[in-house]
Amino acid sequence: MPLTRPNQELRRDLQGLASDLKWSAVELMRIAERLSQAGNEHDAQAVIRICQVMQAGEDRLSTYGDEVKAGRIERNGNYIKS
Repeated sequence: MPLTRPNQELRRDLQGLASDLKWSAVELMRIAERLSQAGNEHDAQAVIRICQVMQAGEDRLSTYGDEVKAGRIERNGNYIKS
């Protein structure tokens, strides 16, 4: 069954947010590497922990997008129901 337009938009939004988190985590990992190379290991490790949280969020958003595609989550007007 094809997705309704609101569900297509929801899935696209979730995928976009997941992509933004992934890009941000990659950039932060580069910063962490530079911090580590500069001898600031404490801050580098803090940034890496932030990246891990962001990557977990990315995974959740991607899973939600898959659930929208499978019809387990749908947008109904301004509300999302599962």
